Order: sequence, then structure tokens, then C-alpha cells
Amino acid sequence: MEDVILLVGAPNAGKSTCFNALTGGHARVGNWHGVTVGALEGKIKGRGTTVVDLPGIYSLSSMSMEEKFTRDYLAARPHAAVLFVSECAALPRTAELMRAMGERRCALLLTKRRAFLRAGGRADAEKISASLGVPVLDSERLRGKKLREAVSSALSSKRRIQRGEIAGFSPAREGLGPADRLLLNGFFTFPLFFLLLVCAFLLTFAKGFPGDLMKEGIEHFFSEFLGGFAEKIPSPAVRSLVRDGLLGSVGGVLGFLPQIALLYFFLILMEESGFLSRLAALADGFLSLFGLNGRAVFSLLLGFGCTAAAILTTRGLDDKRIQRRVILCLPYISCSAKLPVYLVLSASFFADPFLAVLLLYLLGVMISLLVALFLKGETPPFVLELAPLQIPRPLFVAKSLLLQVKQFIIKTATVILAFFLLSWGLSSFDFSFHFCGAEESMLATVCGWLKWLFAPIGMADWRIAYAALSGLVAKENVAATISLFFGEFPYPAASAFAFAVFILTCSPCVSAIASTARELGWGRAILYAGVQTGSALLLSYLAYFTLKGGVYLLLPVAALACAVLILGRKKGERIRRRKRANTARVHG
Repeated sequence: MEDVILLVGAPNAGKSTCFNALTGGHARVGNWHGVTVGALEGKIKGRGTTVVDLPGIYSLSSMSMEEKFTRDYLAARPHAAVLFVSECAALPRTAELMRAMGERRCALLLTKRRAFLRAGGRADAEKISASLGVPVLDSERLRGKKLREAVSSALSSKRRIQRGEIAGFSPAREGLGPADRLLLNGFFTFPLFFLLLVCAFLLTFAKGFPGDLMKEGIEHFFSEFLGGFAEKIPSPAVRSLVRDGLLGSVGGVLGFLPQIALLYFFLILMEESGFLSRLAALADGFLSLFGLNGRAVFSLLLGFGCTAAAILTTRGLDDKRIQRRVILCLPYISCSAKLPVYLVLSASFFADPFLAVLLLYLLGVMISLLVALFLKGETPPFVLELAPLQIPRPLFVAKSLLLQVKQFIIKTATVILAFFLLSWGLSSFDFSFHFCGAEESMLATVCGWLKWLFAPIGMADWRIAYAALSGLVAKENVAATISLFFGEFPYPAASAFAFAVFILTCSPCVSAIASTARELGWGRAILYAGVQTGSALLLSYLAYFTLKGGVYLLLPVAALACAVLILGRKKGERIRRRKRANTARVHG
């Protein structure tokens, strides 16, 4: 029988960090509740032992979705060894979880010991081990090979956890520190959050700032330097392949890499510092107006990075109903893959890309909140454990950022490149496989009927229809398709903005659809994608109609929509939380 070690402990205890140390893997880690949402498996370096990183759990009677998953996983594998991972401050609670497990091969790994000692606590591993009757390891003293050997040795035999007080252990000072008290004040934290967002957008998108300068540098390298070599290729077909198929598609997408990296950098800083969990605690009251709770903040903010990854984190929410609402909201949160499309289109309707992108991001947030309001139902109680405040570790931030950059480059060099080589081939040859112009190509013939979908917004063009279709594979494809066929977007402001609205609101990419299917089933995933794409077409028509002078005719339509929104809600969904019922909201 294969030897298996299950990593078990409370959320944010350090299980994923331990998993990476044991296996050499790259499991996502973060300073917030619910980073791990499923069983992640890996092999211990140099051994045949399988390590399984499980979602956080407080007790075997817990009822959240992620905790039910862990409880069922443990029950189905009674003979697997368990390595309990606990931060020192949460040791008494972890000990109760350990005692509830009965007799198993188990050991305890203590994490975050230095921060615990600085707060006035005391943790003597030998005395704790003697009082619990299990081996106790210190993660900050054991690294690499020593940690792997110590874990394997500690899990060699079955043990029953002893009851009674934990010797060698004194709790740290309780209560909120000055920084926590400040960050749990909405009058300070909300303005700070919006100030940080403005700074992030300025550095990323504004003219003359780092994101824009680096983008221009990469574009110049591909178009001028490498493009100059491509122009010297004698064969027209090969020259077109290199210039348009390779440099046009890959260069057009990689040019946005610095701006995408900057966005991820700010997200990582908010997660790692502990700021994100305080924001979630404060945002609960506001989000409850839309049928969500504070824990949805984690998934919604991660949606700015990757919709597919954000959908998977919804398993950490308290209730299946809230999970469905958040999943339906997430496609309207602009992910990093939509950023290249916005920047390509924005030149047609805004002189300053910073303002254009800011407008589209805000529009996406507004639409997601309206969707949540339309779906609003009863909101379950909100419980959140605050992640510790800390200065982001430079090495951790660098590794996390490099991982995101690496994944983007791999995606560009594989999926997007393969898609655009196919697009170039179909748009460069006719059905007799003769090299030809795009209008006589196979792709023009096949996609000709799709152009009527975008005729109402002034673009009866099969190339635009194909660009929209390519976005269902990966949103980056839209920008690269426009670059392949047009160079710069050729249509006027109203059409460009309407098309941007379509990209903003249509179905997410196939990865996000697959993530939705994993959480809610393929039936719901396909239904959601179809409804989102159909409504996106209607919203793009509406945007175009409004910009073309129909704004006054929209007033009765808006009034009717508001009436449907209000009257369509069920009586049972009008339950309001009492303002003072906040005693279980935050555990500091």
C-alpha cells in the first residue's frame, strides 16, 4: 500500500508552505483564509511517499464546504498518516482537532513560532510533545532534507493524543494591536484601499509611468528590431508567417506582460501583508446588501488576476448559494487577460489609456454588483479569522510574481501561439491551399455569417466576429487577433467602446468555464456561459445605441429594469441582518 501523509490544520496555518517544502512543488500560498480549496498531491523528494495538502479545518463538526471536503477525505482514509500543521497561537484549538481524530499515525508541525514569541508567547516543543504524546516539529528550525527526514521519522507509528493541559505552552498577549485597530476602522481602511488602487492603476497604465514605458519597450523590440529581420525574408508566405503569425501574435500579447505583472504584484502585496483579510472584515456589511459576505472579497479581488483561479477559491465560502452568486459575478470582474484587449481598443475612444481602463474596470465591478443584487437571497452568518499583519517577505513576493509571469509566458508560447498559427494559416490560404489575401481565405468563408452579430454596433466584419470567438479560448487572443488582421483597431469610438463592453461581459475563457463545471457541474457551466454571451451582445448593442444619441430613450428602459429587479425578489430573500448581530464576525 502506498504511504500517504495528509496535511491537516486550520486555514492559513502554513500547510501549503509545508507541502512545497516537502515536495518541491509550487502550491499557491497566501496570508489569508482559504487559499487551498481541494486536495493537492505531490511526492516527497527522493521518496515514494505521497503528500496531500487539504483545505483548512477547525473541527470535525465544521459545516463550511471546504471543511466538509477535508472531513470526508479524512474519513475515507483511516490508515493514512496525518501531519497536523498549527501556528503556535492556535495550538489549543489544533489539539482539540487532533484528539477528535482518534488513534492514527500522526505528528504536529508548529509554524509562525518567531511571531508568537515576539507577541509574548512561549512554546517548548519537547514539553508539548510529552503532554500530547506525539512528536512535535518546529518548521522554522527544520528546512529541506532535515524537514523531510524528521516528518518521515515522526510518522512511523500510531498514537492516541493525550488529554489535559498542554505543557510548555503559554499564550501570546491577546487583543488587537494599534495597527489592527487602525486597519479595522472603515474611515481609514476604505480610503486607503481606494488610494492604493489609484496608485496601482497609475503605475500600471498611465502615460510615462513604468507599466506604459516597459510595454512600449517590448513592442518596439518586436516590431522594429525583430520585425526588421522578418522583412528581409524573401518568401512572401514565410515572411507573412514570421511577421504576422509569430511576431504579431506573440509580440502583441507579450507587450502587456509588464502591466499584468504590476497588477499581480499589488494583489500579492495585499494578500501577503494581511491587509486583504481586514478589508474583507470591513466589507461584510456592504456586501451583505448584495447577498454576499465578507469572505467573497478574496475571490472577487483574485478575479482581477485570473477568473478561473478565483472561481476555484469560492469553495472556501460558507454556503453553496453564495458560491453560485460569486461565480456568476466573477466573469464581470476584469481579469488580467482582458487588459490587452482594453488597451488595444481604448485608443479609439480615449486619448488616455489610464482613464479608459479605469472606466472599464469600474463598469465591470458595477455590473457584478448588479448581478449579485438581482440574485440576492438570505446571507448566512459571517465568520473570519484575521490573517496576521506582516511586512511582505521579499523572497516570497518575488517567487509568487515570477510564477505568475512564468505561467503567462508559457500560456503565450503554447496555447496562444498555436491558436494564432492556426488563425494565420486559415486566413492566408483558400480551400485550394493557395496563398491568398484574408478576404478570400478559408477563415473568411467559414466566419462570414458571424459578422451579422456585430452589425448592430457598426462592425459587420467577419474579422471582428472571429476575434470575439477567439476570446472564448483565451481573452488574450482577442488583442492578438486584432493585431493580426488590423494592426490598430480601425473602427470609431462608439463601436470600439461597444466591443469593449462585449468583451467585458461575455462568457469567460474555457479554463474558467471548466472551473465553474468543477464547482457546479457542466450543465450550470454551459448555461451560465450561454446566458453571459447572449446578454453581452445585448449590452454591447445598448452601449452603442446610447453613444449614438439614444440616451433619453433609455430612461424608461432603466426604470422598467429597476422595477423588475425590485418586484422580482422573493419575500423570503428580504431578510435583513440586525445591525448589532456582529459578535461572531471577526476573530482576531
